[in-house]
Amino acid sequence: MNPPVLLGTSSQGTPRFLQDVRYYSEECEVDLRDPIKDYELYRDTCQELQRLMAEIQELKSRGIKDNASEIDERRIQSCVHFMTLKKLNRLAHIRLKKGRDQTHEAKQKVDAYHLQLQNLLYEVMHLQKEITKCLEFKSKHEEIELVSLEEFYKEAPPEISRPAVTLAEPHQQTLARLDWELEQRKRLAEKYKECLTSKEKILKEIEVKKEYLSSLQPRLNSIMQASLPVQEYLFMPFDQAHKQYETARHLPPPLYVLFVQASAYGQACDKKLIVAIEGSVEEAKALYKPPEDSQDDESDSDAEEEQTTKRRRPTLGVQLDDKRKEMLKRHPLSVTIDLKCKDDNVLHLTFYYLMNLNVMTVKAKVTTAVEMTTAVSAGDLLSPDSVLNCLYPGDHGRKTPNPANQFQFDKVGILTLSDYVTELGHPYVWVQKLGGLHFPKDQPQACLTPPHSPRCRAGHAVAADNALSASHMELTVKLLRSRLQSRLALHKQFASLEHGVVPVSSECQHLFPTKIVSRLVKWTAITYEDYAELPYTKDVIEAGLAEDTHLYYMALIERGTGERNSSNDDNIRAMESEVNVNYKELWGPKPGYQLLTNQLQRLCMVLDVYLETEPHDPSVEGPKEFPQEKMCLRLVK
Repeated sequence: MNPPVLLGTSSQGTPRFLQDVRYYSEECEVDLRDPIKDYELYRDTCQELQRLMAEIQELKSRGIKDNASEIDERRIQSCVHFMTLKKLNRLAHIRLKKGRDQTHEAKQKVDAYHLQLQNLLYEVMHLQKEITKCLEFKSKHEEIELVSLEEFYKEAPPEISRPAVTLAEPHQQTLARLDWELEQRKRLAEKYKECLTSKEKILKEIEVKKEYLSSLQPRLNSIMQASLPVQEYLFMPFDQAHKQYETARHLPPPLYVLFVQASAYGQACDKKLIVAIEGSVEEAKALYKPPEDSQDDESDSDAEEEQTTKRRRPTLGVQLDDKRKEMLKRHPLSVTIDLKCKDDNVLHLTFYYLMNLNVMTVKAKVTTAVEMTTAVSAGDLLSPDSVLNCLYPGDHGRKTPNPANQFQFDKVGILTLSDYVTELGHPYVWVQKLGGLHFPKDQPQACLTPPHSPRCRAGHAVAADNALSASHMELTVKLLRSRLQSRLALHKQFASLEHGVVPVSSECQHLFPTKIVSRLVKWTAITYEDYAELPYTKDVIEAGLAEDTHLYYMALIERGTGERNSSNDDNIRAMESEVNVNYKELWGPKPGYQLLTNQLQRLCMVLDVYLETEPHDPSVEGPKEFPQEKMCLRLVK
């Protein structure tokens, strides 16, 4: 602050002062002062202060009392310099504060500018997105299938099409086409409403007719129940046939073809042929249902997890067994055919379908009208495993006729199907043909239908040919009935042969003399191995005339005390030739069921002729080995 200025004295002699009041502000002084000069002043002051301190130190070190005044003077000068340093310090702090304030203000401005920049960038990005959306915008009319331009200008009225304007401007053309589309859709909407009205009217009529038909069903059922005795009396089981055909809808194609063709043949040609369907219809329906994903509750899932953790992992053998069972799985439904003969003997045939192998099998059973005499040697004649063997030449029913099955067997470790025929049935070739299945011999059959098809399971192809089944049905039925009758006739003959009696029918008596001395003393069945061990059967086996699927029997004919066979007498071979080559003479009346007994009787006869005509050696003493008992005359043929 500046000192007051003296202006003069008053009349009383007192001085008068003009008070010039000014405020001192170091903050304003900072703006006026040069920081560099202040720095130089600070440096000079510090140097001067160091000099004064050194002089004071030097004066004190002298210890002269006269130096006190000089020390005080230098002390005052030092205080003045300290005051200068304090002021410079204050000015430095003020400058620092102002610098910080200016920096803060500049930083705020930078932040404000940065925020404005971010806002502008966000607006730019938003505008770019909007521009992209606009560029990528697809109008709804692009999804509408509009009529072609030719059709539009041909059918649309001129007030909508406006060819003069729309042909030159694509936008106006699109608008006109949309207007025409709207007009058409309005017309279609009106037509749709009319159709809905008509539909509701028809639905009401259908409901009325349904109610009528539902009320008619109980009446029809009562009529059908009342007509059952009439159907039985007239041998016209319509109700039973209807149920059978309803069940037949769930049969696999081969069994369905067999059922249809066998039923048709029975109705047209063979009234004694009865066809039926057996098995569970519910299980058959379940086969054609697609697998459904089931979601259980948490409690059920936890229980299953605990069971799976406790359950041991199945071994490889168990897994293979499960795969074999699945591979050899049969369809739940089967077709049964009963062939009745004139003497009321019945051949029961049950046909199965192996779904994964795509082959059919059959099991046979014979039921006789009267109880037959038990014959030990006739045990295999009516056996289910052999009664149908070689119905057609070479068809033993031991191997699968489908070549593709061998590749399937290799995957699950099955060597041959013959190990399972007792349980599954025999896959005869004629059985496949009755089901309309045909398998090539040089390549496997291919799969043609997808999984879960109405007539297919697990993706296997099932192509059944009705024409193939129909072409083999009549001949096969005749062969089956003939096989049954011939086996039954052999069964009766074997019962007599085991008691040493060769039965000869009255129609065949003229083929033999009234008295035959040789007699049958033994008739028994032998195995193929026993037959193969005989020394004189080697040529027959090598020629392929004897196989392990045939039935073998041994007959022992006796006369006198000697023993003759093919090994010690070549004439026995001639007897065999006589019996086997001239079998047509011994055929007897058709169908020739007496051939075996006639051959045995002829064998006894030719043995008598041979022994009666054999010359006796006079050099041999004693009675004849085969004494002559009668005269044999040879007729000239």
